[in-house]
Amino acid sequence: MATKKKVVHVGEDNSQNQEVSSTERPGFVATPEAKGKASQLRFIAGILWLLAIGAQIWAITLLFKQPVVMWLIITLIVIDLALVVTGSLLWKKANRLDPPSEKDKFLFFLQSQLGLVTAVVAFLPLVIFILTNKNVDGKQKAILGSIAGIALLVAGITGYDFNPPSIEEYTDQMHQVEDLNNGENLVYWTKSGSKYHLSDSCSYINTDRTDEIYSGTVAQARELKKITELCSLCKTRAEKAAELRNEAILEDVKENLDDAKEIIK
Repeated sequence: MATKKKVVHVGEDNSQNQEVSSTERPGFVATPEAKGKASQLRFIAGILWLLAIGAQIWAITLLFKQPVVMWLIITLIVIDLALVVTGSLLWKKANRLDPPSEKDKFLFFLQSQLGLVTAVVAFLPLVIFILTNKNVDGKQKAILGSIAGIALLVAGITGYDFNPPSIEEYTDQMHQVEDLNNGENLVYWTKSGSKYHLSDSCSYINTDRTDEIYSGTVAQARELKKITELCSLCKTRAEKAAELRNEAILEDVKENLDDAKEIIK
């Protein structure tokens, strides 16, 4: 049974407060606050990735010393993995706050998938040195190579963004919501939800199991909850409501034309 829920607004958004011409719709622009947070996250991610590469270099140098200290190399691989994964998660969060543009495909790929690139840089040389180093015997190569290979795979999967955000995507989603929501960039979601909604009374979120409903912009829904899809029920209802409004407008125009014809006669 739907009941009135507490609606929590997640914060102010000034991303659309920009000067535009009357014929141009404003695109998505990250707020100064979001840009600042994104810069901080990227800086921390960069530091972590540098430390990860340093751990890899240390592990490679140990391969050339006899005897090969297996436990220390394995420890460095684990540290390398933790640093790369943490940096990748921070980098992807920064991209959700301040997404790149798709206009330059190469730069878009580089910024979106830098976590994957870093994973390759931080582990592939180590894997190659393990497999080709003559100081490492067959058993050691099998153990160290397997661990480093698995670490490369885990870091690569974590670093790859399967649904990278972009300015153009944010703009399209923002315009879609505005078109269906009387020009307002406002959506609703819940802690456990996977879609955002146009109304806090939608039956998919306003249930007995829902304690709080959050509201904010499309970008905030994605930033905070990684929600990228509009509720199909809300969309259908909004489209039908828009059709009814258009029909009412056309009917009014028709009546006005008929009245004008009668006056002319």
